[in-house]
Amino acid sequence: MYKIDLLKTLTFLFFAITISVGATNNTVESSSAEQEPPAKNLKAEIKEFINHHLLDSYDFTLYSYINDEGEYKYISAPLPVILIDSGLKVFSSSNFQYGEAVAEIDGQYYKVYHNKIYKTDALGTIEFNEEHHPTNEKPLDFSITKNVMFIILVGLMMLLMFKRMANSYKKNPIPTGFGRLLEPIILYIRNEIAIPTIGEKYYRKYMSYLLTVFFFIWIINLLGLTPLGINVTNNIAVTLALALTTYFITTFSGNKNYWKHVFWMPGVPVLMKIILAPIELLGTFIKPFSLMIRLYANITAGHIVMMSIIGLMFVFKNWIGSSLSFGLAFALSLLELLVAVLQAYIFTMLSALYFGSAVEEHDDNH
Repeated sequence: MYKIDLLKTLTFLFFAITISVGATNNTVESSSAEQEPPAKNLKAEIKEFINHHLLDSYDFTLYSYINDEGEYKYISAPLPVILIDSGLKVFSSSNFQYGEAVAEIDGQYYKVYHNKIYKTDALGTIEFNEEHHPTNEKPLDFSITKNVMFIILVGLMMLLMFKRMANSYKKNPIPTGFGRLLEPIILYIRNEIAIPTIGEKYYRKYMSYLLTVFFFIWIINLLGLTPLGINVTNNIAVTLALALTTYFITTFSGNKNYWKHVFWMPGVPVLMKIILAPIELLGTFIKPFSLMIRLYANITAGHIVMMSIIGLMFVFKNWIGSSLSFGLAFALSLLELLVAVLQAYIFTMLSALYFGSAVEEHDDNH
């Protein structure tokens, strides 16, 4: 938290310096009225790029450029769009032409607006309510978006990785190849997270989930630091799914002692039991909510600060400001490598703590 606050403060200071330098240059070179629109457009373009970077998409775009005719050209790979609207409709996202065209499928028209698919007419009309929210009907969307594709790829990669490691143990108890890197991490999760928090008696039945969630979050976070523009864990739907999985495992694993300490705490006066019971019940919902928000907020904040600092290199038009921005962005990228594994560790540790509290055996007589 302190790291994020410090980075936000530094980013704000750099933006303040940028505004001051820009104002000075405008006074020397030309009138402020002539220079203000380009600066405003540049900042708006950077903000739009950051927002686009954080969003999921129906195609995998590597980069774009403007040709000699002033047209945008995209180097990308389309992904399958799967809709349920009076039947199953499957087509390529290239029909949308990166959100600039209307897709006609079986006599129905669809348009992408703010990364969501709406039913429309041949002209692509989007109607809005008083709050400027689209009122067009939305079909059920099961499309393979960029985030979904990489969730599947990471899942397959983990399956292959651990399958090969398991097969190697059948031949030789000493790990070989990539297993030499994985074994210390697995042993650390078992010996330093699972056993101390869950206990020797029950930790084994939770190990598969703890290992899966740790490596999934870690690998996905590392991919988010690459130029591929993958931001799976800054999608709150993904972190919600992970948190709900932990919540359901905790809830259905809870023994009688767990629920007894939630609804009717032993050794507490009856009046206090009545007051504390709803608070304890609410706490069971707050725990997964904190898991969801912590992972989502930290990853999102890291991406926003990183992209903002990179954007400063384009705002500064001198070698001093651009060099400082580049150095700060490089240092932050190294720090984000630590954040990637730290968030995986925190999510795994807290999940293990919740599992431990659910299966803990209490002796109320002592």
